Amino acid sequence: MSDQNQSAPAPAIKLQGLSKRYRRADTLALDHVDLTIPRGSLFGLLGPNGAGKSTLINILAGLVIKTGGKAWISGYDIDKNPRLARAHIGVVPQELNIDPFFTPRALLDLMAGFYGLRRDRRRAQDLLEALGLGDRAEAYPRTLSGGMRRRLMIAKAMVHNPPVLVLDEPTAGVDIDLRRQLWELVRQLNTAGVTVVLTTHYLEEAQSLCDTIAIIDDGKLITCEATESLLSRLDDKVLRVDLARPLESLPESLASLGAERIDEHHLRFRYRGQSQTLSRVLQQLSAEGLEVVDIHTREPRLEEVFLQLTGRSIRLGA
Repeated sequence: MSDQNQSAPAPAIKLQGLSKRYRRADTLALDHVDLTIPRGSLFGLLGPNGAGKSTLINILAGLVIKTGGKAWISGYDIDKNPRLARAHIGVVPQELNIDPFFTPRALLDLMAGFYGLRRDRRRAQDLLEALGLGDRAEAYPRTLSGGMRRRLMIAKAMVHNPPVLVLDEPTAGVDIDLRRQLWELVRQLNTAGVTVVLTTHYLEEAQSLCDTIAIIDDGKLITCEATESLLSRLDDKVLRVDLARPLESLPESLASLGAERIDEHHLRFRYRGQSQTLSRVLQQLSAEGLEVVDIHTREPRLEEVFLQLTGRSIRLGA
């Protein structure tokens, strides 16, 4: 892949055999990772602590030197064109590292200067307005709430208008209401054309926001595919049936279809893939003279996919 203009636009991020070994600790943090993140995607990078997510991000941000492999950001090789590559990416770290002596507007102006932007091209106030901080432009960071500081970190990462934004655990340690607000902000950024890469421990977050998910574990890329496709890989299905009248015992015809009696008013059916259809279950219930009040189906959850792929559960909320 070259840095020259091509007929098709370059992906937002492309990795080929990316590796990193920390020699002092003799730890292989990244093990020949191949990954392509399309432009305009809302991409989830999922994995437990120590999986290699932060190492990958820090290599792209120029904070860690890779051991091997290649990486491009918007088509720019991070080795051959480091300045252009970094100009196309903004990284929001998990830590709220904001200088307490700069107001939000002053901080953004300072960051714009670091990127060499002329004063007439700086858009500190526009960014603050867009992120709901317009009225706090001259406030000091100690007076800002946790949610405001998070948004200021995003503004800081976007001051040079990068087409790729990486959010490293943006909602770790925040309450549910603030998490939902940040989710909406992420969606707005993506709708505006920004490629968003989200690392998270919150599986609900990845499942709700991301169109594509990559799972990394022990420095290896386990899988990368559309969220819907990833969830469909689970064959186990669960169907709960609410009955109008009490059922004293489970008929053999229903037991043969995988039914379990939860209590006298509720049955549970477990089946795999398409081997059992809803219509067949309903037909048999009708044949037994059982009136159905309601049915509930449970879709597979991302944590179950992670467990199936890696053999271990992911720690939530870390």
